[in-house]
Amino acid sequence: MASLLFRGLQVRPLCIYPSSLLTKKVGVFYCTSNSLHSQSVTTQNQPKTQSKVASRNQGTTLDKLLKDYEAVIGLETHVQLSTITKAFCGCAYNYGSEPNTNICPVCMGLPGALPVMNSKVIEYAVKLGLALNCKLSLNSKFDRKQYFYPDLPKGYQISQFDVPIATSGYVDLDLPLEYGGGHRKFGITRVHMEEDAGKLIHADGGNHSQVDLNRAGVPLLEIVSEPDMRSGIEAAEYGAEMQRLVRYLGVSNGNMQEGSLRCDVNISVRPRGQVEFGTKVEIKNLNSFSAISRAIDYEITRQVQLHNQGLAYQIVQETRLWEEGAQKTVTMRKKEGLADYRYFPEPDLPEVTLTKEYIEDIRDSLPEIPELKRRRYEQMGLSMQDVIFLANDVNVAEFFDATLSKGADMKLAANWIMGDIAAYMKNEKVSINEIKLTPDELAELIDSIKKGTISGKIGKEILFELIAKGGTVKGLIKEKNLVQITDPAEIEKMIDRVLAENPKQVEQFRGGKTKLQGFFAGQIMKESKGKANPGVLNKILLEKLNAKS
Repeated sequence: MASLLFRGLQVRPLCIYPSSLLTKKVGVFYCTSNSLHSQSVTTQNQPKTQSKVASRNQGTTLDKLLKDYEAVIGLETHVQLSTITKAFCGCAYNYGSEPNTNICPVCMGLPGALPVMNSKVIEYAVKLGLALNCKLSLNSKFDRKQYFYPDLPKGYQISQFDVPIATSGYVDLDLPLEYGGGHRKFGITRVHMEEDAGKLIHADGGNHSQVDLNRAGVPLLEIVSEPDMRSGIEAAEYGAEMQRLVRYLGVSNGNMQEGSLRCDVNISVRPRGQVEFGTKVEIKNLNSFSAISRAIDYEITRQVQLHNQGLAYQIVQETRLWEEGAQKTVTMRKKEGLADYRYFPEPDLPEVTLTKEYIEDIRDSLPEIPELKRRRYEQMGLSMQDVIFLANDVNVAEFFDATLSKGADMKLAANWIMGDIAAYMKNEKVSINEIKLTPDELAELIDSIKKGTISGKIGKEILFELIAKGGTVKGLIKEKNLVQITDPAEIEKMIDRVLAENPKQVEQFRGGKTKLQGFFAGQIMKESKGKANPGVLNKILLEKLNAKS
């Protein structure tokens, strides 16, 4: 097991705040600084993104620009862990809580308050390190990373610097077919543990910002990739794979809209054939995977154009923000270097010591990760389009696997889930865990159609009833008298009635308008209330229509 030294600490709530720095009003601290940390939220609504036409035009322009240049891209992904308490204190963190309601002297950085390590953070770090094929450090330590912003109460962040918990890994992913398809392998430089900062809320039109420390001390894992990506699409798909992975592992909900997963992009361009990297620029404020792709495309264009104009010296190492409304990056601040952070070992926390037994126990408990699930589905004979769709969401994959475990036909199960079920979820904006249909009943529905008990059309009607209201396939078939009519004699009687009622169409069919077969089949289905077996129906219908009058 992971051996840690814990320190017991008793504290009393402190109500003394330096009034010259902070004031409190309705649960929010106010900071009157005019120059504030960018790791914040704004109360303004973001404008909608540009049209797909503009995106296509941008892609065409980018392809031309990259004939002579190559982009080099890496991502720093921050994953907020789904632990009950924060990294170094007993405070809970609940997204959406009233400001400054989940804080204590430790996460507020008050003098005399000491951190105590949450061992669940270490467990989750080991899980993610193993899933990313990393080498785990049996002995790692924490460090203080110094920087000064209003939402960082201690004036430093507890992080890991030179001895992170995991290094030298990789991730395999599959690009969707619309982006060219194929497998990609990207290196992972390191995974390290750290705590989050607080959050600034910038009010409209004011000269102050509100400081919410609820998020201060929340545990994070930072995943640093190798600079292996060469396009915005690859970077976006890498980010999506990180989201899938942490959800599969259960270490984070990965919700970008809540800040549970945040991606910062490092990007440079260089002439093709050049070995040395160009000047690296970091991009922040990316709140979706499509924003990652668009921001990278814009930044590539900007840097290549500067190269072409002989202004490459204007590309400086800096942090830039992505402005969603303007669809461009803008300068935020000069990028700090290692010397600026003044790292030194955290004196109030012991080193983290892992045993091989502890690591192997966690390895044995790992679920099937997205890459392994995709390979299994591929080996089962599913198309890559099916594979990527089904494995994209851990809950959809579990639903599909559970349906197959009940003996359902693999391809039919995939078609139902990717078709009508996915359409319903999209229209109703619900997840597969929120619908009433169970894997058992989907398997039963597929079996009933294959056996001919009900038709495919009736199967759809039953499906939507099961999704919305629940119940059983057998119960609905019995209740609504939906058993398929397969008796040829009964179907022949219905065909004779329809042909007798439509003599003109019969003559037209026999005169060469063979497409009228669909008209007759539809009328007969209507006569049978959708219960006539299509195969039997069409066989007898063609015999009747082709018979000499």
